[in-house]
Amino acid sequence: MTPSKKSKGFSLIEVLIALVILSITLLALAGLMVQTTRNNSFGNNITEASTFAQDAFERLRGRPYNSMTGGTDVITGLTNPRSSTGQVYTRTWTIVKNPDSTHAEATITMSWSDPTNHSISFKYNILNLDE
Repeated sequence: MTPSKKSKGFSLIEVLIALVILSITLLALAGLMVQTTRNNSFGNNITEASTFAQDAFERLRGRPYNSMTGGTDVITGLTNPRSSTGQVYTRTWTIVKNPDSTHAEATITMSWSDPTNHSISFKYNILNLDE
């Protein structure tokens, strides 16, 4: 009987090709993780900006109609107990009162910068309940 010439196992070239394919796959997954982290951070910032805009609206709604005025302030996410992003936001609000004094439209704009500049605006109608 003559021994079979088939080898039992992998050659060095097969192992190297498998390692190259594995490396390419892992690099693609690393890039995906970076993008996922960025998207998650952006989602946190949008949520936080929405919360700060809602807070401003609630403060405006609690004021008497005739004392509502526009303004701007700067908020850092880290100083608010409900958030922890550390992002700095500029909050601007404008009030446009209806000529017949029945209601006003409040526009609250939240702006922030991470690698790029972002801005989101919210519009609210406020009824004049003072009369």
